[in-house]
Amino acid sequence: MSSLSWFTRAVVGWYASGHRDLPWRRTRDPYRIWLSEVLLQQTRVDQGMPYYERFVERWPTVEALATADEQEVLKAWQGLGYYSRARNLLSAARQVVHVHGGRFPDTRAGLRQLQGVGEYTAGAIASICFGRPEAVVDGNVYRVLARVFAIGTPIDSTAGQREFRALAAALLPKTAPGDHNQAVMELGATVCVPRAPLCDRCPVSPRCLARRQGCIDRLPVKGGRGRVRERHFNHLCIATDGGLVLRKRTGKDIWAGLHEPPLLESPHPLAPAAFRSALRRAFGPGWKVHGHTGPVRHVLSHQVLHLTYWEVTPPRSFAPPADWRAVAGPHLDRHPVPRPIERYLALRRPAEPGP
Repeated sequence: MSSLSWFTRAVVGWYASGHRDLPWRRTRDPYRIWLSEVLLQQTRVDQGMPYYERFVERWPTVEALATADEQEVLKAWQGLGYYSRARNLLSAARQVVHVHGGRFPDTRAGLRQLQGVGEYTAGAIASICFGRPEAVVDGNVYRVLARVFAIGTPIDSTAGQREFRALAAALLPKTAPGDHNQAVMELGATVCVPRAPLCDRCPVSPRCLARRQGCIDRLPVKGGRGRVRERHFNHLCIATDGGLVLRKRTGKDIWAGLHEPPLLESPHPLAPAAFRSALRRAFGPGWKVHGHTGPVRHVLSHQVLHLTYWEVTPPRSFAPPADWRAVAGPHLDRHPVPRPIERYLALRRPAEPGP
């Protein structure tokens, strides 16, 4: 028997005695497990739960999701961020249906062929749904292993990722690997949390090296982050029929496929006079600027956006670009938009009359 088997016995026993009752844990359906894993990437469970329930209600099977329109999926995803996940979700559903006959691959290698499915998600599905002995390493697992075994190698380094993957594989039992993986992830999510971990509730606390060495708050170690990019968005808010002119974002930048008021991006914040000059250079003379809202700061994982919403009216002679579309007020909610645009639209919406 492995010298590390104490870890699995303790963690799986703790997990079996009581864990969070989450809907995707009541099933071995790979569609629902996959859906939950994709929805919960970079997302708290309490935030992702309503999205999971709405997706399952609207698209209860992978076949149903595969027939969805991309704009429908993006709208249902609105507010979660990382919208490439939503597009990958739809692409993978179509792969499962059209390439695999509606059945998810049952191996890690096969699952990795699905759009947007990485090492972690493939391992989770393979172990939980199909009993494959595949170890998984996510943020929760990194934290638990770094503390229990006092590993100081940065988790975002190549050497660190190799070391943690090897340890996770060595800990994995041959029987019920899915239960083991879920137990370690649950421990990191509910007990061995980033700040103020609940060590008195931890089933492996007596053998936790970081606790013995007094370095829990210093683990796991992360290397230096790259410089965060600052961007300045100036949106042209052109009123029309109680609504706005919108355009769809394209290309490989953030929020591809979502809608927004036409954009002028600038290298620095623009005062009103500077904005008028930039507007004239971009779209010609004759524009009226009535006022503005912002700038509003919106933080992404790798960028900080400063958004200003300028209330403008174009001259009568202005010929708008082909991708600008006037959207009447009642139809604005049909268009998927980024979270800061959603907040701006909510501010513009007329207040509901009182009783």
